[in-house]
Amino acid sequence: MTVAAIVAASLVSALLSWGLSRYRGRFALLDLPNHRSLHSGATPRSGGLAILAGIVVGAAASLPLSLPQAPWAGLALLLVAAVSFGDDLWRLPAWLRLAVHLAAALLLVYAAGYLPAAVHLLPGWAWTAPAWAIAAFCVLFTGWLVNLYNFMDGMDGFAGGMALIGFGTLALLGWLDAAPGYAIAALIVAAAAGGFLPFNFPPARLFMGDVGSGSLGLLVALFLLWAERAGLFPLWLGALVFSPFMVDATWTVIRRALQGKRPWQAHREHFYQRLVRTGWSHRRTTLWAYILMLKCSLLAVLASCFTAIGVQGLLLGWMAAVYLAVIAYVNARERRSLSK
Repeated sequence: MTVAAIVAASLVSALLSWGLSRYRGRFALLDLPNHRSLHSGATPRSGGLAILAGIVVGAAASLPLSLPQAPWAGLALLLVAAVSFGDDLWRLPAWLRLAVHLAAALLLVYAAGYLPAAVHLLPGWAWTAPAWAIAAFCVLFTGWLVNLYNFMDGMDGFAGGMALIGFGTLALLGWLDAAPGYAIAALIVAAAAGGFLPFNFPPARLFMGDVGSGSLGLLVALFLLWAERAGLFPLWLGALVFSPFMVDATWTVIRRALQGKRPWQAHREHFYQRLVRTGWSHRRTTLWAYILMLKCSLLAVLASCFTAIGVQGLLLGWMAAVYLAVIAYVNARERRSLSK
């Protein structure tokens, strides 16, 4: 049953992705290029529907679900998917999207019960605080993940690759912690992303749209909070897996805010966008991003296996040095590009 669920998630996602990538009829959602785009031709942006369909079919095939409070968690996902699809159709105002994202986060934390007693933010350090403070952190953390995943879905193969690698790694971490239900659930999400990815790899024939990126962002929060609450692995370790997105989006938003720019306004200032603007191809940028994602996943697995605080601290320090090197490299390329 487990294998059938994973295969079903991948096949349904792949078949729908194939159909949506070819559809150009009246109801096709086409992403038309503009001055901020990294693509040059009209491309369907409905691939997120294929990913969600794969997840739903895979979850149904794996019944009974091991997902804690599945109805409430499903409702939170439905809210994010609905407002994101509405944004794909009509470009909804930012305040409305944010309000729905926070409502979904409240459902996840309170109604579904994804509220840990403490939050492990660094090796050997658990943040213990009143329940309201931890709940507020988890709600904001969830809302930020929904939005940052949307911010980072701006290049062919990028967000889909992060989903495949990231949720695949969460499945491995769940298996290492003897939590098969968690591992199977994460594999279903990874399989659905994997079915979509061939149609999104550069040059993309299909984008996932906000309905895909927003939903995946909520699922990242769900799985990280689930692991923290169940004591499978700490929050910082799960965040390390998805740190390529977290570091880029957080750094870019802070940088734009310090420059007096509106952080939520569409732009081309993420590191991956800046690399493309300095001459890297989409394919090269995506492949090197996959290498970074895999490195983060490997360090997370090592940190899970070697639980000494000193070793885990060294692994985090090494990854921090890698990110500083990436930032310095991108800045240097931009300076060279501007001087020509």
